Amino acid sequence: MALITFKDVSIAFGGNALLDGVNFQIERGERVSLVGRNGTGKTTLMRLIYGDLQPDSGDIIRSQGLRVVMLPQDVPQGLSGTVTDIVARGSNDSNAAVLDDGGTRRQRADEMLSRMELDPHARFEALSAGLKRRVLLAGCLAQDPDILLLDEPTNHLDMNAIVWMETFLLKQGAALLFVTHDRMFLQKLATRIFELDRGFLADDSCDYESFLRRRQADLEAETGKRRQFDRKLAEEEAWIRQGVKARRTRNEGRVRALEQMREERRMRQDRLGSARLQAQEAGKSGKLVIEADQVTGGYNPEKPVIRNFSTVIQRGDKIGVIGPNGSGKTTLLRLLLGDIPPFEGGIRHGVRLEIAYFDQLRAQLDENKTVAENVGDGNDTITFNGKSRHIIGYLQDFLFSPERARSPVRILSGGERNRLLLAKLFTKPSNVLVLDEPTNDLDMETLDLLEEVLFDYAGTLLLVSHDRSFLNHVVTGTLALEGGGCVGEYVGGYDDWLRQCVRPGPPASEGSVSKSGKQRPRRERAQTLTFNERRELESLPQKIEDLEAEQKEWYRIMSDTAFYQRSGIEVADARARLEALENEIETACNRWEYLETLNENS
Repeated sequence: MALITFKDVSIAFGGNALLDGVNFQIERGERVSLVGRNGTGKTTLMRLIYGDLQPDSGDIIRSQGLRVVMLPQDVPQGLSGTVTDIVARGSNDSNAAVLDDGGTRRQRADEMLSRMELDPHARFEALSAGLKRRVLLAGCLAQDPDILLLDEPTNHLDMNAIVWMETFLLKQGAALLFVTHDRMFLQKLATRIFELDRGFLADDSCDYESFLRRRQADLEAETGKRRQFDRKLAEEEAWIRQGVKARRTRNEGRVRALEQMREERRMRQDRLGSARLQAQEAGKSGKLVIEADQVTGGYNPEKPVIRNFSTVIQRGDKIGVIGPNGSGKTTLLRLLLGDIPPFEGGIRHGVRLEIAYFDQLRAQLDENKTVAENVGDGNDTITFNGKSRHIIGYLQDFLFSPERARSPVRILSGGERNRLLLAKLFTKPSNVLVLDEPTNDLDMETLDLLEEVLFDYAGTLLLVSHDRSFLNHVVTGTLALEGGGCVGEYVGGYDDWLRQCVRPGPPASEGSVSKSGKQRPRRERAQTLTFNERRELESLPQKIEDLEAEQKEWYRIMSDTAFYQRSGIEVADARARLEALENEIETACNRWEYLETLNENS
């Protein structure tokens, strides 16, 4: 028998229905991922399953004695006590009493503490955000749930904690229904996927990659049907405007059908639009962007966060920064940018740097100002790529309606705030983008678009993220904080880093730094193509063809005798460009040959 069954369940809050005649059931042991755009009703559906919300219509049938437990997206405020008390309480309510049903709850709490390697005597309020999430999960599982609801369970967790949670949840026996923006987490856990879209729920028993293919096919089929319907409606509207006498019996049915089509078109809900993200790029920086030479730094000279770190970042590099929570990722960024001076060593910056910085704490947003005021600084227009744009139109590219654009920032959701900060960031021309956790709370479609923007960005990128898929798809190099102030440097993204080092465990001790004080040498990369190198290999032939076409055009221009009647500066610039093209073509051909050789040998 199913644990829970929804039959024709509908619910709305004043506008279009969030759920419109939804049907499904969840069986014991299933792991269901709930996906959908922000605002489509995912949290509403979870609250209906949890039982603290009732539907407007339809039936929710629960098996006898069903136990449903929910891990919320945010850590509840005011929750205090020892870890044992929180887990044994088995509740997110800070006023709830510790339950002791014959000692069973306490026994299960002790079991969860042992399995999750938690200190039972630690104070909950003194723990990191990641450990608090682990304690709350232990409290949920101590209640022996039949269905466990997880709302963004990877929020505030570092990569070690996310990998641990994946492994743990695969072994536990409760049915799972979870919402996540972490695509790798979804791919590893889900045996079934629900998608909420315009009030309807699609149900696919497949993995995430198969779901994406099916969804694309469904969207194309829907687009075709709507195009056919709209064409038929236009034909019928043209017919009725010709003045045909509708009272004739043979025409009355056609008029009624037209009225029905009009109503169907009026009630149709269009799919939510996609954000149109575009970074505004400044002129090229110098070839050298940042050079760090034996840098030691932090906030306390006696306890430096970074020790003896050296690297060279050049124009066009896309560098990911990874490490456990509290290991110093943001501190490393601030050292590289020159915001804080190093205790030892030196930082050298290249020329013509235009830096745009995305702050994970969103400190650049004024809570009391409107969305438009935050982006336009009080102006009605902005200049984007040399053209004037109205601030409301620009914000619509980031999915802010005119009404939302005039709302204060304090009422925005986490995902909306991240989109707003990206909108503000991209109004500034840059050739160095620094992004500190930009993916939090963004829906998957916006994540995909941001990936494309950053992949195509011609400048230099420094990116802190715990999103493994995002790192794999964007970065070309990785700086990993490995404990004891040591920063390892690797080629490629997250998967490449895993292949080149031991899987991360507890933070390393001071022994991570050798007796000589030198940083551990860079590990040799595995001789296989990374995701980004495969994309580069695919794009190189077209790039070479474009460069050769430009070279041919310059040869044509310079073969005209009239060309040399121009100013000496123009002639010199043309010759310099032609020489540069020859170097670029040679470099691109050598790179293509190298990647093709790797591809053949992999």
